[in-house]
Amino acid sequence: MLKGIPACINPDLLKALAEMGHGDQIVLADDFFPATSMAQSGVTIHADGIGAAEMLDAILRIMPLDTEFAEHPVLIMDMANRQGQPRPTVWDDFARAVSHHVKKGESCIGFIDRFAFYEQAKKAFAIVSTGERHPYGCVILQKGVN
Repeated sequence: MLKGIPACINPDLLKALAEMGHGDQIVLADDFFPATSMAQSGVTIHADGIGAAEMLDAILRIMPLDTEFAEHPVLIMDMANRQGQPRPTVWDDFARAVSHHVKKGESCIGFIDRFAFYEQAKKAFAIVSTGERHPYGCVILQKGVN
């Protein structure tokens, strides 16, 4: 048993986080994301029943973000056409988690087009398939050093 590891971080995810190096990326994917087919160079880790924001909060407790070298070490999948559509509530949950754990707060969050997100995800170290049921509940994290 380990102390201080959030319960939603399973052994496979803990191993992946430990093996990641500076600049490596990990995807937290919603339930709709094609995680297995996108994990071309990495692994798929299942976190069924865990929301993406809950997982983000848990990971940020133990993994530093690359706030020194990346303008946006947190990249959220953007909506295809935001005009006239309400902002997904899960984005507010992401922002709260980041603001709670990262000194730079929301300024380190960026948005990326859906298809660019897919291309980035293909290069990720790992993809965590969460149980997030809100659309656009996908985020990429870039690991830092401290």
